[in-house]
Amino acid sequence: MSLPHAILTSLAERPGSGSELARRFDRSIGHFWQATHQQIYRELARLEASAWVEATAVEGAPGRKRRYRILPAGRQELERWTGAALAPPAIRDELMVRLRAAGEVDPGDLTHELDRLLDHHRSQLATYEAVRERDFPHPPASRTGLLQLLVLDEGIAFERQRIAFCEAARALLRNR
Repeated sequence: MSLPHAILTSLAERPGSGSELARRFDRSIGHFWQATHQQIYRELARLEASAWVEATAVEGAPGRKRRYRILPAGRQELERWTGAALAPPAIRDELMVRLRAAGEVDPGDLTHELDRLLDHHRSQLATYEAVRERDFPHPPASRTGLLQLLVLDEGIAFERQRIAFCEAARALLRNR
């Protein structure tokens, strides 16, 4: 996965200015692929130089506000990338290693860290569930909407699983 493809995806869904794109990114794709606003702006410049996106000045807007849209070459790249072989994601999860270590040494404050992670995952779950309720009160009719809902539901399932995992780990550490 690369940031250019995440940005192309967002622009394929809807053109917008850099600031609009960054805000949309924070509310959607950013849940699954994180980037700073500065990284997004840098990548927009690269995508424009590659002729994958086009920027036009927004008349009457303060400063140098520009509106970006995906070009046919960018759409072709997105199609190529979408159909390319996908490597299974590698798990690099520090919590897993810490829990293994806790079997061998005093876990110290690991239960407090698990409590912090639980708060994070519960908050993220609440965010995803609110988005689902707000944006998908009825099953979508389009393939685009159905795929967006599928991704959101995977995020919900992931957060629920992490909550259950952290609760189980915390219970094991407390009963030691």
